Amino acid sequence: MAADPPTGYPDMPDPWTLRYRGFEPAEEGLREALCAVGNGYLVSRGAAPESAADGVHYPGTYLAGCYDRAESTVAGRVVANEDLVNCPNWLPLTFRPDGGAWFTGPPVGQTLELDLRRGLLTRTALVVDARGRRTRLVQRRLASQAQPHLLALESTFTPENWSGPLEVRSGLDGRVANTGVARYRGLAERHLVPVGQGVDGDGLLRLEADLVNSPLRIALCARTTADREHTARSESRPGWAAHLLALEAAPDRPVTVTKTVAVHTSRDRAVETPLLASRLLAAEAGPFDRLLAEHALRWDELWRRCRIDAEFDGAGPLHLNLFHLLQSCSEHSVDLDVGVPARGLHGEAYRGHVFWDELFVLRLLNLRFPELARAVLRYRHRRLDAARRQARALGLRGAAYPWQSARDGREESQQLHLNPLSGRWLPDHSHLQRHVGSAVAYNVWQYYQATGDRDFLATAGAETLLEIARFWSSAAVHDPARGHWSVRGVLGPDEYHDGYPWRSRPGLDDNAYTNVLASWVLARAQDALDVLPGYRRDELRERLGLDAAELDRWQEVGRHLHVPFHDGVLSQFDGYERLDELDWPTYRARYPDLRRLDRILEAEGDSVKRYKASKQADALMLWYLFSAREVRDLLRRLGHPAGHELLRRTTDYYLRRTVHGSTLSSVVHAWVLTRCDRRAAWRHFRDALVADLTDSQHGTTAEGVHLGAMAGAVDLLQRCYTGLEVREDTLWLDPRLPSALNGLELDLRYRGHWGLTLAVDRRTVTVSLRQDRQEPVRIRLRGTEATVQPGETRVFHL
Repeated sequence: MAADPPTGYPDMPDPWTLRYRGFEPAEEGLREALCAVGNGYLVSRGAAPESAADGVHYPGTYLAGCYDRAESTVAGRVVANEDLVNCPNWLPLTFRPDGGAWFTGPPVGQTLELDLRRGLLTRTALVVDARGRRTRLVQRRLASQAQPHLLALESTFTPENWSGPLEVRSGLDGRVANTGVARYRGLAERHLVPVGQGVDGDGLLRLEADLVNSPLRIALCARTTADREHTARSESRPGWAAHLLALEAAPDRPVTVTKTVAVHTSRDRAVETPLLASRLLAAEAGPFDRLLAEHALRWDELWRRCRIDAEFDGAGPLHLNLFHLLQSCSEHSVDLDVGVPARGLHGEAYRGHVFWDELFVLRLLNLRFPELARAVLRYRHRRLDAARRQARALGLRGAAYPWQSARDGREESQQLHLNPLSGRWLPDHSHLQRHVGSAVAYNVWQYYQATGDRDFLATAGAETLLEIARFWSSAAVHDPARGHWSVRGVLGPDEYHDGYPWRSRPGLDDNAYTNVLASWVLARAQDALDVLPGYRRDELRERLGLDAAELDRWQEVGRHLHVPFHDGVLSQFDGYERLDELDWPTYRARYPDLRRLDRILEAEGDSVKRYKASKQADALMLWYLFSAREVRDLLRRLGHPAGHELLRRTTDYYLRRTVHGSTLSSVVHAWVLTRCDRRAAWRHFRDALVADLTDSQHGTTAEGVHLGAMAGAVDLLQRCYTGLEVREDTLWLDPRLPSALNGLELDLRYRGHWGLTLAVDRRTVTVSLRQDRQEPVRIRLRGTEATVQPGETRVFHL
């Protein structure tokens, strides 16, 4: 039998269980993030019910799309930030034997166990009070997937060596603040204004709170019950209310108390008021076991729809990543008008903002839950006017989607950021990452390819794509000396280089990833028009004022954007070859971890932008989004006769100069290296798969999971190793199984088919379709073309 893992180390005794033993203050934040429970409407961190925000624990519950704006003074400047709000705390519950102090933790010993299959967090603990009275505690917690406004906590107390009165206090707390990220402390942190609390005539606790600078109201109602005779009273003060239950306890006789909480906001549909809706739901909710059964049934449905059977030893981390993705994005998200926060709904890092990370998430969802992908794209379309305003502010046409956004789609990128190594506030130019618009356009087209949803393209997708194309055409400046068009003053995905060391103004010229992707967008815009019915195409062109001359300009710009090269590789940006080489051996010897090389150099009085050094993949992102053949075609369209060796040369060049300061970097490198170095690719895949489980970025997971990296790691199994692409109304397959992976089998949804099964091993690829009334599926595998009919199974030999 294998030995137990050391205390504090995550243990996955089976592929569906995450377990932590003991209590480690330094690891509590990480555990709270990874043991969070949620359902797409809300996510609640796995903090101990008796805990408060004290620098070790951080209870946090976040509602999708619940943001508030506040102003702060930073380095003498007034800045406004919009934050994902830490909502009223539903969780508080503690107890005490007669005459004792309320239990505030930590217990003498405990085990946390997260059941991924059912979305159930179980805590088993031993509590010993100052008088030596020992009480065994078992708590089960869920955020219902069946009824997304419901949360439930069941607590069972078993005295070991005492008897007498037992008092339990179950509360709601609206006095919380956003203090979950240390580097934000000192900035505005109060976003809740409690407006009422107490106990209703039917005995339910109630708490209402408004946001400081938002019209949103949040209402919670709680019911607390016990499985034996008890007396109950209540306490309340501004922003806080509690039930107090008194029971008689005896050794080895368990006492179970169940707390059921309903949460609604004034934004919810089909409710009269949030308080009334919460009161009705809390009063009608069934017992814990019934809630658990309904909740587990929904989780069972979700797991069936995203099945991935992979023959390797990483099924546990695979399920953990999918679990947190499905807690952040679920069917309950579809009607909420919410985006995909980069750090999920698990914490306050990046202030809960939406970045480009949906690029990594939607690639997975398109073939699993296309309705979720469509909802995210509609979220972007609803903010098209905000992107148009941003383009106009830049003196350009079309739509410029912001690098960071929140509630209404305006730019929310920070203007300053703190380097904790030097203590200095530094200018932040990340808003110059204009490539986020291309990511939105890419997501629109990939969704259409996976679903064939022409209605979406006609009503929202094409308009979004066309306005992004218009922006790139407007942003491009003709360079007569080169005979090409340039895009100036931008940042690429790398982020380390926000300008040239020899130039005072920020921004770079002709970032290769930005320009090639802009060229692709300009080409797909014409394809989108061609797909639309003629009358709809005419309507859209008329609405946008899109004439033949502008379309001709798109073709001209799209075929002649400048793409820089040096030393036989794709340059990250124009002028990259002029940068210095970093003394890598010296820095690797001095700093075992170089992920934040930018901070290290700044603290030394230097700047990372002087060197050929990258935070994460930049130019290599092209081979992440497109097949090697597609990248060659894109570059040839731009006038560059790219050969087959370009990928290997470019990958080798940048891999030696990349410090992987983002969890997304391992995802991209694993994908790209699969085509040229499978052993190295597998190492990066394993790093990406466990990035949050092992907190590879040293403390960042405690502030929220890295949702893009989680989804991207899963997508490596779904699409990279199967060689699965969706284009030209065809499923393209080109399996590239690593030596450590013997086989894969997964269920997909594709163009209306709910039952497409793909199985890959070293000799064969098997495609099966369940019997239905959908159209047959076209397959292309390494030059072989075939059609699979509904109800048919086809085996292809490799």
